[in-house]
Amino acid sequence: MKITVIGTGYVGLVTGACLAEMGNHVVCLDVDAKKIETLNAGGMPIYEPGLDDIVERNAKAGRLAFTTDVDRAVAHGTLQFIAVGTPPDEDGSADLQYVLAAARAIGERMTDYKVVIDKSTVPVGTAAQVEKVVAEALARRGVKLDFAVVSNPEFLKEGAAVNDFMRPDRVVIGADDERAILLMRALYAPYVRNRDRVLLMDIKSAELAKYAANAMLATRISFMNELARVAEALGADIEQVRLGIGSDPRIGTQFLYAGIGYGGACFPKDVKALVKSAGEVGQEPLLLKAVEAVNQRQKKLLGEKILARYGGDLKGKRFAVWGLAFKPGTDDMREAPSLVLIDTLTAAGARVCAYDPVAIDEAKRQRPDHPALEYATNATAALEGADALIVVTEWKEFRSPDFDAIRTRLREPLVFDGRNVFDPALMKTLGIEYHGIGRGTSDPHGMGRAT
Repeated sequence: MKITVIGTGYVGLVTGACLAEMGNHVVCLDVDAKKIETLNAGGMPIYEPGLDDIVERNAKAGRLAFTTDVDRAVAHGTLQFIAVGTPPDEDGSADLQYVLAAARAIGERMTDYKVVIDKSTVPVGTAAQVEKVVAEALARRGVKLDFAVVSNPEFLKEGAAVNDFMRPDRVVIGADDERAILLMRALYAPYVRNRDRVLLMDIKSAELAKYAANAMLATRISFMNELARVAEALGADIEQVRLGIGSDPRIGTQFLYAGIGYGGACFPKDVKALVKSAGEVGQEPLLLKAVEAVNQRQKKLLGEKILARYGGDLKGKRFAVWGLAFKPGTDDMREAPSLVLIDTLTAAGARVCAYDPVAIDEAKRQRPDHPALEYATNATAALEGADALIVVTEWKEFRSPDFDAIRTRLREPLVFDGRNVFDPALMKTLGIEYHGIGRGTSDPHGMGRAT
């Protein structure tokens, strides 16, 4: 099939590359000339494991191309995926200006049947707006052409996006046009050959399904973070509690880890947007408001623990921070808890030496020329001369570190673990003062990280 993907951000680039991998001919369009130049030169504007190989292979095979030429892009694909950003407005609603601009560009240039596919995360009712914009553009041209609008939300996890696309647990298609439905089923058939995972539904339900999925996962995270505070106050261990409830198949184990809050491009934005959408139809989403409030409070917790440990005075202190990205497997720092922590520490007079396997360049963009923030080339180097170690992102390389180096290179053996990576009982045995999240008691049997 001939496919156009508008937007080469995280969703657009993964979508375009993975569709090309199955033999489709894909043109990816972006207005950012620098990004297109990078892609055409063989570079990658984002970090996502395995994506660079797929992009390189399909570009060389002639199945994947990148352009800023809108005319070329619209003329190319029968299927036109809109995968542009939907940043939050000041009121929390999704900003649809880029989605509607893409739809307008299609309507102004199309000369034959097109399926316009909303791949961006958009609120309920967006497909109707897209349809109206395309129809108005055709009317201004005095042209009558058939087209269809489809909702096809993405369910990609950063750090595992390629596998999620190539082996989806579900493909949601919201459509009411029979021709469009046949084309979409044919497009995704290679990805669901062993079991049909295509869920066909009405457009509004498809739009809501994406928000509902992210809101549910965010709710689980905030629930565990709320419970972690209770566990710590009661002297219980949230990791043991997690095992106790996660073994119930009705609950399961995923997204039950206590920590310092969720971040990234999706959960914060989508929870806020769903709250806004609910309010617009006269509903007050009390639970979703609490999810967001808990998350904002949780991002401050690690900084509060550190301030309390030092009596509120951090002047002259130096901290090693392991991890900057909002989660492992990505360089994404949007809404990252590390930014809240760094701002808290430096505002209190401390200096920070941070290390992250892939997100340092992004951190420099987020906090440019920060006088109290420096970066280390590896995890051990960050420890040199630091008063304490703070674990913020649970990268695999941090899970079994050189504890002797932690104990000897720090000014005192002190660890603040924002992701409960380490076992409190082991840390005690090693002579390291340990502060986790909701770890009210040590695990005497060393089973706190069982999965």
